[in-house]
Order: sequence, then C-alpha cells, then structure tokens
Amino acid sequence: MTEETKKLLIDRMTENIVVLRAKMGVTQAELADIVGLSRQSVLAFEKRQRALTWNTFLSLLFIFTVNEDTKALLEMFGILTDELKEYVSVKKR
Repeated sequence: MTEETKKLLIDRMTENIVVLRAKMGVTQAELADIVGLSRQSVLAFEKRQRALTWNTFLSLLFIFTVNEDTKALLEMFGILTDELKEYVSVKKR
C-alpha cells in the first residue's frame, strides 16, 4: 500500500470518526480506553488538531470492523478497502 493511499484512508477515517464512534455507541473516553489512548487524543483526532498515525488508524479499523453497524459505514465511507479486508478478516481453520 502506498503512502498516498494510507494518507487518503487516514483522512477518511478522521473525517468520519465522530460518526463511527457515535454509531458504535461509545464515548470518547470509552473509545480511548479500547484503543489505549487518552480521551484528549480522541478529541484531538475528532477536531482534526492531531493527525492519526497509521498504527492508530489500524487500531480504529479493527475496532470498528468488529461492530456490524460501523463495519458497514467503513465500507460506505471507502475506508475498509478490499486490501484491508484481507488483514482484518478472521480466517476459519
């Protein structure tokens, strides 16, 4: 995946993080606890005062793909691409 594609996906996540969090029904503090960040970091992401790192993007992606409602939104917003689906899908043995 190119750096340009990563930046595009990070931008899309940043644009939609408030909607995704609300759809999942969690507060900033709850999402921060799940991801291992401070509530202030989540607030800064939502206000676009701080850029998501690729690792934080992936953490959020994994969290939001577990919830069926937010997973559908990730697909609709063009965040969960076919390439990323391969990484987050659980393979049954």
